Amino acid sequence: MKIGVLGCILEHPQAHQSEFNELVAEYRHLIKGRMGIPFDDHETSVIAITMIGTADDINALTGKLGNIPGVTVKASISRKDID
Repeated sequence: MKIGVLGCILEHPQAHQSEFNELVAEYRHLIKGRMGIPFDDHETSVIAITMIGTADDINALTGKLGNIPGVTVKASISRKDID
């Protein structure tokens, strides 16, 4: 298992937030924390998601979220395995 942090930027979040939240809910058993910051003046939201799972799990969620229009996602995955 690895620790992963996903940095997500949602442009026009009202249009994509529902689909984003549905995908995140599918991985809720792996998610340990989520922090969101709205930038209403810029019609943008920034969300950080911390999760523990396999590299494949982390990459799968990253890819699915990144396929949503208006969503940009980057993942950072720990090198060290955790128990």
